Amino acid sequence: MVRKGPATAELGAGTTADADGGPGPLGFVTWDRTGPSGGNTYDRELVAALRAAGTDVVVHALPGSWPDPDGADLDRLAAALAAQPVSLVDGIVASGAPGPVEAAVAAGRSVVVLVHMAAADEVGLAAPDAARREETEGRALRAASAVVATSRTAADDLAARHGLRDVRVARPGARRARLATGSTPPCLLAVANLTPTKDPLTLVRALHEVADLEWTAVLVGSPDVDPGYAEAVRREAAGLGERVRLAGALVGDALEAEWSASDLLVLTSRTETFGMVVLEALAHGVPAVVGAGTGAVEALTRGAPRGTQGRRAGAAPGLTGPGTPGAAVPTGNPRPLAEVLRRWLTDPSLRDEWRRAALDSRARLPGWDVTAAVVSQTLP
Repeated sequence: MVRKGPATAELGAGTTADADGGPGPLGFVTWDRTGPSGGNTYDRELVAALRAAGTDVVVHALPGSWPDPDGADLDRLAAALAAQPVSLVDGIVASGAPGPVEAAVAAGRSVVVLVHMAAADEVGLAAPDAARREETEGRALRAASAVVATSRTAADDLAARHGLRDVRVARPGARRARLATGSTPPCLLAVANLTPTKDPLTLVRALHEVADLEWTAVLVGSPDVDPGYAEAVRREAAGLGERVRLAGALVGDALEAEWSASDLLVLTSRTETFGMVVLEALAHGVPAVVGAGTGAVEALTRGAPRGTQGRRAGAAPGLTGPGTPGAAVPTGNPRPLAEVLRRWLTDPSLRDEWRRAALDSRARLPGWDVTAAVVSQTLP
């Protein structure tokens, strides 16, 4: 039902490129936000990889207040699902729209939902809003023809919370990048929007605890998603002077320059289904510190040799096994993060070990063609 052949142009919702009467292209339905985020990067890379493999894809980038749509938003989604016989729908859209998903499947169309993160897991949601998102997401996913998650962590979570069977896993791929050269003193890099979910405040507070050591830090991420929280980050960072720079959202050469100067990625997300930025770090040969118990640990070990996920003998809390390019620390607490940063900053042998492990992982990272192949297997 999905046409193989030259890629169609990107079209608006409700438009079809199926004029010859043959099997239609794959409809890829997402929102119209294009700012830097892991989900948006995944979607863009997946579409490119599907097209490179010969799948005809038409993209419907829907305006609206996703994942909390109004009536007009739902109508646009229904039109997009009617435009092709098979649709792959980003979970940010599908999770708030069980009605159109149910109607499309009942009409004989195939709707595969791609979930980056459970809709109710956004930190700071009011309890009624979280409950509503949980209910609508469950309805949409149970109605879908198939569900694909972007990590094993996310797949297991979705299966448990919504009673799903056979959630497929299509982990992100990676593009090989130029090796980071690093900085003197060492540069810590965070790449995440300034939101409670990503929790850069924990990083800044940990930096206060290692202020006696030599380092610099750069926080790359949009302050516009949650301006009040971003202002709290700015106030906290001001006490560290010019050692901490809030760079805003960056892409392209500007972001690449930050990667080149970095020595360690720090991802302090309270919840993370995978953490594509960790793969980006490894692609640059940069190790990472991530949140224990989050999907970012899955990303950190993505390219590690099998059998290397155990603890280092005699290691400080939070340090992972030999061959793993970094560490996992408890979320939401600056103290254990500061302890690991202090160990890394004062132990050259540990820095060398993590760097070697990152370089080894870099050579093992799968590309987006692997991701596209897994997704293609879920399509009718």
